[in-house]
Amino acid sequence: MQYRSLGTSGLLVSPICLGTMTFGEPVPEADAIRLVHGAIDLGINFVDTANVYEGYRRVLGSSGGVAEEIVGRSLKGHRANVVLATKVCAPLGPGPQDRGLSASHILREVDRSLQRLQTDYIDLYIMHWPDQQTPLETSLAAMEKAVRAGKVRYVGASNHNAGQLCEMLWHADRNGWSPIISSQIPFSLLRREFHGDLEFCRRHKIAVTPYQPLQGGLLTGKYSRGQTPPENSRVAEKPEWVWPLDDSLFDRLESIEALAAEIDVPVAQYALAWTLTQPAMSSLVVGAKRIEQVADAVAALNVTLPEEHLQKLDLICPPPWQQPDPIRG
Repeated sequence: MQYRSLGTSGLLVSPICLGTMTFGEPVPEADAIRLVHGAIDLGINFVDTANVYEGYRRVLGSSGGVAEEIVGRSLKGHRANVVLATKVCAPLGPGPQDRGLSASHILREVDRSLQRLQTDYIDLYIMHWPDQQTPLETSLAAMEKAVRAGKVRYVGASNHNAGQLCEMLWHADRNGWSPIISSQIPFSLLRREFHGDLEFCRRHKIAVTPYQPLQGGLLTGKYSRGQTPPENSRVAEKPEWVWPLDDSLFDRLESIEALAAEIDVPVAQYALAWTLTQPAMSSLVVGAKRIEQVADAVAALNVTLPEEHLQKLDLICPPPWQQPDPIRG
């Protein structure tokens, strides 16, 4: 395993991070614990969860906590060797203080996460979503309290754009607070709307740890045009979590699969290898039901894409259009 830096933290993490959003259902606790232990055996030392995760049971405002509890039990005897990330912000109940990035919510939920995770500290505490009602300075001040109390080692952001990350860095520098070290964004070959933010993260040494790098299983090769999705697939089990399988999508999938076949690489490994070539990438958050899927993701670390493939992929799945620079080109 060739470990990568997690921003400016000094931590080294595996380029594949085990995601736990499906812990509880469809991955029951016993299987989830075996999955965590198997991932550690493969060299993975980075585990990502959130206080809101509870698998397919999740609905807006449900109480969450299921994945954190399972992760806590799975890390007994392994905690010191694992970089553990969890998140705060998403709704955990019907009340006005049951969500967001207010100091009240952050400082309450960090204690609850610590209890569920059965740990004294969280390596990376992530602001899960932007909170339009709370100034960033207020949220960061609360995160700093958690850091100074020894409950949190480092602070990260998720689903925030480069402008928001820039403001976070400014507040941290101005107040002498811990800077943001990571950005977790939705990013894959099929979903590149944050592509323009990657260079900002590279320049400011913010580690990018994207989620859904296989786009909910669409980039695994399990779906074929005109065929019924497999019974155990995400489309069959939780169709609202996956994009519609239309002809436009299959046009792109088939083109990507053809390129992967040219170098005799499974399409999932091919897609992950492409993501790891992008600027500022530190670790890809990959969810799985079986240890074989985790092993397949780890195998992507040995895949090198030809330069001409990178150019072809930009044509198949183009990055967002940007105004050309008339001075610098």
